[in-house]
Amino acid sequence: MIVVGLLEFGGPEALQVVEVPEPHAGPGQVRVRVRAAAVNPTDTYTRNGARAEMLRADPPPYVPGMDVAGVLDEIGEGVTTELAVGDHVMAIVLPKGSHGGYSEYVVVPAESVARTPAGASDAEACTLPMNGLTGRLALDRLALAPGATLAVTGAAGAFGGYAVQLAKADGLRVIADASRADRDLVASLGADVVVARGDDVATRIRAEVPGGVDGLADGAVLNTLALPAVRDGGGLAAVRQFLGETERGITIHPIWVREYLREQARLDQLRQLVERGAVTLRVAATFPPERAGDAHRVLEAGGTRGRLVIEF
Repeated sequence: MIVVGLLEFGGPEALQVVEVPEPHAGPGQVRVRVRAAAVNPTDTYTRNGARAEMLRADPPPYVPGMDVAGVLDEIGEGVTTELAVGDHVMAIVLPKGSHGGYSEYVVVPAESVARTPAGASDAEACTLPMNGLTGRLALDRLALAPGATLAVTGAAGAFGGYAVQLAKADGLRVIADASRADRDLVASLGADVVVARGDDVATRIRAEVPGGVDGLADGAVLNTLALPAVRDGGGLAAVRQFLGETERGITIHPIWVREYLREQARLDQLRQLVERGAVTLRVAATFPPERAGDAHRVLEAGGTRGRLVIEF
């Protein structure tokens, strides 16, 4: 089978199509014939060598990719599931060595897979698992009661957009940031108030909520710059390592989506929200495997709204 991986770390040009042995589902696992794999910022850290030490124990090619959609084509021994071979499914993938989402086939735990939303293409469905589950985990860790106020930074991005929509589905009031060009997009996702983005966004959030918001999902990775927006004793969900010290009793919740790798029920809940129209799937562009490097170039140039997708 083919994968898109790298033999040496580097820029987007390091990504290449490589032949590797085809994997098969073992006990407790399923295999997906991948039709589409989303391109996420985390994938660039595999490619550029930022994770070289973590990957040292595995031989190349190193294959990025954390979420896929396609057709279920093998079910391993001992798997009890309502899914059947031939069903269209989406899955979250934890990359390791040559095992990653940029592949014709992936083998994952059965609990990492759910049916794709009705009416969604594979390209659309593959944008949901990793970012959707990250948003779900952030809200679960913040544990805000219905009626509470959540701020979301980086709201126009994939994680931020899902965080806004999931928060509204949970009955929260949402204040989100956006550039001038993205205001309409973020408002369309359901944000109750949209403020201008930037390093001083906390000041604008406080202008809307003088006492501070109950929780903040920091998709823009502002770290300590976001803390002034949060009330005393509130919470901040950090999607990357939080840099700096907290203040005023604010709890920092590190969000590592691998904690939800086997949360099939939560992944299926995301499917249901898409089918109800509460969550929107956004695809910016699609690329064939041999142009995966171009997808990384576009992503790293910034400004992409919706996910870039590699189609197999």
